[in-house]
Amino acid sequence: MRLFADRMLADEWTGVLLLDADFRIVEANPMAGGIFGGDRSAWAGQPADAWAETLGLPLPFGRSLLQGEAFRNRKLAWSKDGESREVVVDGDALVSGGEVIGAYLLFHDVTPWMMLEEQVRRSDRLKMIGQVAAGTAHEIRNPLTAIKGFVQLMKKSFDERQMTKEQEYAHIVLSELDRVQELVGEFLLLSKSKETKLSSVRLGYVMREMMPMLRNEATLHDIVLLYETKPDLPPVLADKEMLKQVILNLGKNAIEAMGKGGRLLIRERHGGPALSGFVAVEVCDSGPGIPKAALDRIFDPFYTTKENGTGLGLSICQRIVHDLGGRIAVASSEAGTVFTVLIPCVPSGPGDQASGGGAFPPR
Repeated sequence: MRLFADRMLADEWTGVLLLDADFRIVEANPMAGGIFGGDRSAWAGQPADAWAETLGLPLPFGRSLLQGEAFRNRKLAWSKDGESREVVVDGDALVSGGEVIGAYLLFHDVTPWMMLEEQVRRSDRLKMIGQVAAGTAHEIRNPLTAIKGFVQLMKKSFDERQMTKEQEYAHIVLSELDRVQELVGEFLLLSKSKETKLSSVRLGYVMREMMPMLRNEATLHDIVLLYETKPDLPPVLADKEMLKQVILNLGKNAIEAMGKGGRLLIRERHGGPALSGFVAVEVCDSGPGIPKAALDRIFDPFYTTKENGTGLGLSICQRIVHDLGGRIAVASSEAGTVFTVLIPCVPSGPGDQASGGGAFPPR
């Protein structure tokens, strides 16, 4: 029993919290410290409700636990520093000789599973919307082409007759038709992506081709564009054109979010120990940030905070990154927003590692 108890307390997958008869914390294992953060040795002697209040946790149980009110699989969710966590909790009283001497709580971190479920839900929504969008877009495109053609003829006739007011009306109609055509094009892109051609690509070469377009856009909005290269990055396995589209879209979104003036930083980095098989590209802006209420929905199709936005740009970016076998995440605060794109790198030996991950120096 002692060996089993020691093993439970050392378990890397289950957080354990032991309480005494006065609802004070007696013991917490390392996993509990990892889940909730902070110095677990300082928790000893604190009432569980006071401990939870200090950490900003909405406890799904109370002192009734000491009266034999056992529970299973209660959810506990919270956010801290822009990171969301979710655990399920089991709890029961500890009884000896008919007397309650304390209670135990077991915490199971289900955050990765919840993230996976959310990705599956988003993928299903995209698939359903894509099927509807494909049929709708094709039906709209044909009459749209005819309408645009006749309006162009009318505008030409107005020009010849110098009908100024009618020329202006025709120009407005044509500009709105162009906007509808752009939306139809996004529908088609959302419904069916072009064939993904994965190959070994140097991230810096993609940046070299894409950066001038983004630099021109930044100049028009008086925005300083910075690019940080990482010299020892391995090649990535990706479709160059699709990857270019993702970074370009994220960069343009950042520029639009900042308006006039600001700082846009695009930097490369390694995925880190937990994501050693990935290379990361971060798109960081100094804009006002994304409202907390909007952050969880930012990748949802048709959800937008822009006045004239379609709400499809980030959904398409997410779908492209998913097709490449990568991941995309966002973090935001009043200081700005950071989009992180993780791309799988090509497995290679040390001899294949070449410098020039950025391919050209920052300006």
